[in-house]
Amino acid sequence: MRVPALLFASVTALSLLSVPASATGAGGRFDQPHDRFAPAWTALRPGTPQRAGLAPAPVEGALEAVRRYTEPGADGHPLFAGAVTLLAHNGVVVAHQPEGWAVRYADAAGTELPEDQRVPMAPDTIFDLASVSKLFTSIAVMRQVELGRVAIDRPVADYLPEFGVNGKASITVEQLLTHTSGLEPWLPLWQSWPDRAARVKAVMDVAPKTPPGTAYAYSDLNLITLGVLVERVAGKPLDALVREGVTEPLGMVDTGYNPPASKLGRIAATEFQASPPRGMVRGEVHDENAWSLGGVAGHAGVFSTARDLAVLGQALLNGGAYGGRRVLEPATVELMLTDFTGDFPGNSHGLGFELDQRWYMGALTAPGTAGHTGYTGTSLVLDPLSRSVAVLLTNRVHPSRNWGSVNPARRAVADGLAKALAVKPRRGPSAWSPVVAGGTLTTRELPVRGTRQRLVFSAFVDLDPGDRVVVQAGDGTTWRDVEVLTGYGERRWERVVVDTAPASRFRWVYSRGTGYGGRGVHVDAVRVTDQRGLVLDAEREQAGLTAEGWQAVNR
Repeated sequence: MRVPALLFASVTALSLLSVPASATGAGGRFDQPHDRFAPAWTALRPGTPQRAGLAPAPVEGALEAVRRYTEPGADGHPLFAGAVTLLAHNGVVVAHQPEGWAVRYADAAGTELPEDQRVPMAPDTIFDLASVSKLFTSIAVMRQVELGRVAIDRPVADYLPEFGVNGKASITVEQLLTHTSGLEPWLPLWQSWPDRAARVKAVMDVAPKTPPGTAYAYSDLNLITLGVLVERVAGKPLDALVREGVTEPLGMVDTGYNPPASKLGRIAATEFQASPPRGMVRGEVHDENAWSLGGVAGHAGVFSTARDLAVLGQALLNGGAYGGRRVLEPATVELMLTDFTGDFPGNSHGLGFELDQRWYMGALTAPGTAGHTGYTGTSLVLDPLSRSVAVLLTNRVHPSRNWGSVNPARRAVADGLAKALAVKPRRGPSAWSPVVAGGTLTTRELPVRGTRQRLVFSAFVDLDPGDRVVVQAGDGTTWRDVEVLTGYGERRWERVVVDTAPASRFRWVYSRGTGYGGRGVHVDAVRVTDQRGLVLDAEREQAGLTAEGWQAVNR
């Protein structure tokens, strides 16, 4: 999907920040999504799940899951040495929890340090964000767009003539931001070129693997190039642009490249590296290419805390402003969170931001859910529909990058926040929701009168692709499908009307696919009528429905 320049100009007319929260959604609700940014004055403040309108148990469950991942598993080691989790909703920080160790191991084999030599995680532990750094580069680029120095539909070679070689003359800034440039994912810059100048030239010289615009391929080279581009057009180093344009205005005092030695005691260790021979890496960027570029690169190099990263997230949910300071215009944020890669299903991407990625966004996933992950074990998820932020920072490469994927923990954190948000019954005190695959919700036996029946019910559907609820009609022995409930991301109750030949029973059957799961399905306000009138009103008849593997829920 290409967004014309006219849209970029016209979006400013939306006045996204002028609409009160009460006009577009509800706090603590998953089933009443917002369609505007949060007010620009929304700031992070400490609170409890209850204060934010959330159920505390799912939040506690998410924190417990993270804690368990710091304990040894079946393979003898934990998923990560330590972590800091931060969850916020409508500006209320409902969880900010450290677990485990910032420094735990002495070598690549996982030899544990004596406990008095370890460093425990703390709420303000500083982490190497790895590829989450790409968001800072993207914001720096879009600030130059706002200043009129860069246009996303222009060729990169207009700004970096040396880039326009070997089939790259037509690659646009947009294609770098959306990973549709055709560039290969990575080059061993640190290993195969002798110095920074040669390494940058290697990126400028590289030829595309695929024709630009024909495929999605996540590439560090895209963001390395953008880092060079923004330095060229602004006449300043990337770290200065990020500091002056993002971190200082937002008060992100612990965020930046190449952290000073005075903060070393607060920094989480990453990997023990033998090649290059760096030993236990701590306080320097883990990514070898970023390290070889001096610690400041478009694809990696930023260090930050959970709190600082949440401030950035809230600023974006606010439409680009926080604490009375604006770093982006609302139209720019809107554009960055627009899907430009609709031609490549499963790889939704805005300008710098990943979108709609259930593998780490869990049950917060929707087409507009945005975020990014980092190889060191970091992730940021922004859910504009509920105005929520989920941050999980881990040192999962400490002491080795081969100890496993942190994705289960990422999903657990996002799932906990999503499930803490309420789905209120449509009518009465409760609705029905499946809890096990194959579970059924069945009406009592109904009289069969006339030639037609109408089944009417309310459904809230937020299911992983592959999951579904099939509505069936039958006599209790033989069943026929009359409706299928699928989908996710809409987050609204829908009225479902099924006209069918008469049946003595209806039932809802939940089937589980192979995905990660969503917020779930809720069924409520079930009514059956025929030509002679009302046959069943399940809201008024307590025994009107029988549940096996479904449960009554009130949120």
